[in-house]
Amino acid sequence: MIKKTILSVATLATAAGLAFGAHAAEMVDGPKVKWNMSLWGNPRAITAGAERLSELVKERTGGKFQIQLHYGAALSKSRENLDGIAVDAFESAMLCNFYSPQKNPALMALTMPFLPMSNWEDNRKIRDAVYAHPAVQKEMAQWNAMLYTSSYLPQYEIMGRGEPPLKLEDWKGKTVRAGGGVADAMTILGATPTTSTATEVYTGVQQGTMDAASFPFSYAHVAYKLPEVTDWFTTNLSPGTSDCPVLFSINAYESLPDQYKKLLEDVKEDVIKHQIQAYIDIDAKNLPMLRSQMTEVIYSEETLAEFRRLAGKPVIEKWIEENQSKFDARGLIESMFAAVGKTF
Repeated sequence: MIKKTILSVATLATAAGLAFGAHAAEMVDGPKVKWNMSLWGNPRAITAGAERLSELVKERTGGKFQIQLHYGAALSKSRENLDGIAVDAFESAMLCNFYSPQKNPALMALTMPFLPMSNWEDNRKIRDAVYAHPAVQKEMAQWNAMLYTSSYLPQYEIMGRGEPPLKLEDWKGKTVRAGGGVADAMTILGATPTTSTATEVYTGVQQGTMDAASFPFSYAHVAYKLPEVTDWFTTNLSPGTSDCPVLFSINAYESLPDQYKKLLEDVKEDVIKHQIQAYIDIDAKNLPMLRSQMTEVIYSEETLAEFRRLAGKPVIEKWIEENQSKFDARGLIESMFAAVGKTF
């Protein structure tokens, strides 16, 4: 499985590289334009795509089109980036869907547990299907937002302190940072979810207000220094993921000259390639370190099958029931599975 995934990524990266290569020598002339992008936290793997985008548009326009990255929630709180886009407080931002589920209920489909994302291609196909769905596009447009690209988060794993949960029943009573469908899945196991933002997790675990945290593995756990305050981590629970796209203000985008709009599209494959490669590179560094310092929890196939039975389709069906009156929730879920040749 690992070998297959690496080969698949290599194929994706090669294709992206060729796509970018065709335009590499071209310079784009136009007026001076400066965009601001609102981010939280420090530079890390999830920001690799945004960083590459900023680099490429500046390079290809000789500095005339610049996207300045603002880390550390300098422009907006992480839960309020969508609000900032809505009022054109800045031209671009990253959004994490489960930070504000009431604002982006359709995008929450990407927090459902056990989606068929077994490799990077399927990860991308499923997210692309969600972004193309009318319910999601309408939802974003209500906030003056357009989706540029996903950050293609890897599957979540969980890192915590105290006794490791070696059996599913060991999760009972634990407080776990998790959102969306992943939170629902953990609730079924008897855990209590909390939707603390990423920057709040270290203190929460350190002070004992939460026992464990689910994050995209492995970059986020290490980026937020969780190994300093935890004792164990899972590597094959893979309960699901979330979605943290790069957004553009529709007003700002429509104000761009056509050549800059084309440039944003031309560089997208290169941005995606860098984003995915960042996760691969950081895993190669993090995994040996984590395994040497902490207890690795690996579940049997029988245990995982039971978890999926309890918290897979039942959680998704419940989400569909809760949202079908607001938008075509079932159609959205079915489009995600169809994108990778599966049926829900």
